[in-house]
Amino acid sequence: MGAGKTTIGRTVARRLGRPFFDTDHEIESRCGVRITTIFELEGEDGFRRRETRILDELTQRSGIVLATGGGIVLRPENREMLRARGHVIYLDATLPELWRRVRRNRNRPLLQVDNPRARLEALFCERDPLYRDIAHLIMPAHAGTVAQAAANVLALLGLATDPADPADPGDASDASDASDASDASDASDASDDSDPGAPSNPGDAPDPDGQTAAPDPATHD
Repeated sequence: MGAGKTTIGRTVARRLGRPFFDTDHEIESRCGVRITTIFELEGEDGFRRRETRILDELTQRSGIVLATGGGIVLRPENREMLRARGHVIYLDATLPELWRRVRRNRNRPLLQVDNPRARLEALFCERDPLYRDIAHLIMPAHAGTVAQAAANVLALLGLATDPADPADPGDASDASDASDASDASDASDASDDSDPGAPSNPGDAPDPDGQTAAPDPATHD
């Protein structure tokens, strides 16, 4: 939903020396196509099934940091996995800020409608209470720099590391992710870079099975 979960999550993982995963990026990598193509070929239901399988797999791994697509909380089984297998941190963003971040992004399938602003608001109203229900911790999404946000996450988890270096490469190298992170559509949905030479049919790619962890940081927006 444009809250910056990929950017912040990757920085948190780097600080902790842990692997970082993003469910949208995993789906694209395994299918070899963008999420927009999956939506075109399989519809939202097909995408959500893939998303649940990926989530089940990743949430059974220990010692990882996981960022999810914005619509992942729509399925009750996903909410149960997130709540039971990890520490869920909800990046709480305002609707105007989310709109500012996603309004020019054409890679979010659920926002490709006549009135994307109204669609974003509807998605936000549907998802926000679900995230609040499963979140172990809630923090402002856009307070300070990426480095400061990552430090806040670590402090909330009691995993504070050394003070952030102002030159932390996370601020620069991940800056582009801030707007791609989840969307409301599952805006998630629009992960960015799959191999342009990859097969065009997501069905050609192996489907994930499943598994994940427990008290590991998980960021969701």
